[in-house]
Amino acid sequence: MANTIIHKATTRGAADHGWLNAKHSFSFANYYNPDRLHFGVLRVLNDDTVAAGMGFGKHPHDNMEIITIPLEGAIEHKDSMGNQGIIKYGDVQVMSAGTGIQHSEFNASKTEPLKLFQIWLFPNKKNVQPRYDQVTLNVNDRHNKLQQILSPATEKEGIWIYQDAWFSMGKFDKDFSVDYTVKRKTNGVYIMVVKGTVTIDGNTLTDRDAIGLWDTDKVTITANSQDAEVLVMDVPMGFSAN
Repeated sequence: MANTIIHKATTRGAADHGWLNAKHSFSFANYYNPDRLHFGVLRVLNDDTVAAGMGFGKHPHDNMEIITIPLEGAIEHKDSMGNQGIIKYGDVQVMSAGTGIQHSEFNASKTEPLKLFQIWLFPNKKNVQPRYDQVTLNVNDRHNKLQQILSPATEKEGIWIYQDAWFSMGKFDKDFSVDYTVKRKTNGVYIMVVKGTVTIDGNTLTDRDAIGLWDTDKVTITANSQDAEVLVMDVPMGFSAN
């Protein structure tokens, strides 16, 4: 039987900076919970709402795989490698921070809020040359199935990172059920309910609730509401970086 941990949406850390309303699934910035430091290599899962025209000024990162998934609105990105662009709903952005990178990210709209997930994973290779990538996906390809949005460098399906991790997103009709097969025996899955109500291995979860499961090879997800949406993060539970 799978080991399971449930993180209800209301138990997350919270920070309201006026221009930024952030929810933290794991310890981050001023939120510290010794029971929520990480889930395997999954170190950060921030659920951010950024006010119109506002954002994060230039700041540094290193030796972290940083994935940004817009949920509503668009992000304006600039970094020290000369990359700049707009990331919108349906896009996925990744930065392998490696030896060091600086970037800024702002709400591209002057009138509408921006909602996004920002996710950090510990890499399996340290001090790599920093890299930036983004991909535009067809969100219709996740209707009643799990669309892979991220994979390891060896596979390169969706966008790739320096880690043996696979991310998928699905949007389901009411009562639709899907089985997810864990990619590696030593991996676990952390599933965030983006929207709606779902049952995952017998546990009923709703908007922004999350569940972590490990020591299992398959997870069953059933939608209890129309257009229920999930983000599945399949990640190593133990880790080391070269």
